[in-house]
Amino acid sequence: MPKQIIHTTKAPAPIGPYSQAVKAGDILFVSGQVAIDPETNEVISGTIEEETHRVMKNLEAVLTEAKVTFEHVVKTDIFLSDMSYFPQVNQVYGSYFTGDYPARATVAVKTLPKNVNVEIGVTATVSL
Repeated sequence: MPKQIIHTTKAPAPIGPYSQAVKAGDILFVSGQVAIDPETNEVISGTIEEETHRVMKNLEAVLTEAKVTFEHVVKTDIFLSDMSYFPQVNQVYGSYFTGDYPARATVAVKTLPKNVNVEIGVTATVSL
């Protein structure tokens, strides 16, 4: 099964040796996104809600480049710098989905890249 690398300038460039997303067969694996503004390549500062919206917009840009939507997402992984952010992140995250929510894991970790407070990665199917 060949793999296809997905890349868009509408999401931040990878900050290490990885791809924004990889399509393998009918599955799309999107790397974790953090609150980096793709136009400035700077971490946005603000509330946890603002960070989460930026993360979700970055994910949406990668999904769009792969010709899928949040409706295609089957699994998400959320990493938080502090579990006390869970209610706010959950509210913003949930606003990007309608009806059938994907499976999800949420964990708190000691540190995230660029010292952000939230990172989210998704796995999607390319066909519904």
